[in-house]
Amino acid sequence: MATLPPAYRPPGPRGHGRSGREIHTLQAFDEALARPGSLAGYRVQSVDLTDRTFALLTAVAVDAVFLGCPMQPEAAAKVRADGALVFPPVPDLPFDPYRASLYSPEELFEGIVDTGYEGTADALAYAWFGRTRADGDILASMLRSIHDDAVSDALDELLDGARVVGVMGGHAMGRGTEAYAGAARLGRALARAGLTVATGGGPGAMEAANLGAYVAPLADEALAEALAELAEVPSFAPSVTDWARAAFRVRALLPHGGDSVGIPTWFYGHEPPNAFAGHIAKYFANATREDGLLSRSTAGVVFLPGAAGTVQEIFDSATPNYYPSQGPPTPMVLVDRAHWTERLPAWPLLETLAAGRPMAARIALVDSIEEAPDALERLARRRVG
Repeated sequence: MATLPPAYRPPGPRGHGRSGREIHTLQAFDEALARPGSLAGYRVQSVDLTDRTFALLTAVAVDAVFLGCPMQPEAAAKVRADGALVFPPVPDLPFDPYRASLYSPEELFEGIVDTGYEGTADALAYAWFGRTRADGDILASMLRSIHDDAVSDALDELLDGARVVGVMGGHAMGRGTEAYAGAARLGRALARAGLTVATGGGPGAMEAANLGAYVAPLADEALAEALAELAEVPSFAPSVTDWARAAFRVRALLPHGGDSVGIPTWFYGHEPPNAFAGHIAKYFANATREDGLLSRSTAGVVFLPGAAGTVQEIFDSATPNYYPSQGPPTPMVLVDRAHWTERLPAWPLLETLAAGRPMAARIALVDSIEEAPDALERLARRRVG
């Protein structure tokens, strides 16, 4: 499957969260008004209600919560009098801390074609983060936390019931290299096997895997076309603008691509998000992002050659497998024997940790990317315990 199947859609009326008590759209708000009890107990998230003043003045809003919903002052006063909590929009922010959905590449890179990266929503959010991350302002830290929690909630709604496979690897892997092409073939194979590909959402190996998932529903030659176009701009350095524009040229050349998930962070400002993940869960807190990415990779994780960040991810994934605190261990496949036994010998330590434990049946080391999908499937079939 190349696009998100119905199981990924939140149940209940359109615009509601998984609980059925969250309202994310104006249509869902209007539907709730027609039900008994009106808005009592609902959580209305980032919906513009400035044109629903009469409805708010006449609705029952006991125990309701309004998160970042613009509304007229008299409407806000009335729902507060009902006992509702109102968290008003925060002015002059380059992001919505109460957002009800994940980001899209178009949203984060809006303006990239005309004005360049510096004026995009992604760059402006990172600039705000740079100004506020060290000043100790409790308002700024609270806004970052609210934003990241809202992103996690939206990510859970998207992936509810999904079979997610994580693909980890370094940001330094250049377009135009065989390693990049191999990572793209891996993403394509996993997506065509019916898995949802999730990456760290940045450049290099992460972009390549998201690219592979993007071209999965297209003809086989689409990948070669995309790789040739992207090779003209091998890296996001020195110009994020040129790098991102090349990706959007590929998307225009090859429309109707498949979906995947990218989970990047503003913590590493030198790593822009890639434009091939259809759904982007971008975080301020890298620790929240790392844990969220790995814990949601329910079908296992493939680790491509990388450096410190990828080594950290290997052992972040190994720890809950060693201590089965989150259920049975999930498959872990390390790709490139020489890399993980000689250059960065993470495999011997991982193998030693696994010895005599259930996780020993769920780890594998392979020589090439082409072996990874079969290894992942083989590990998933093994009995543990």
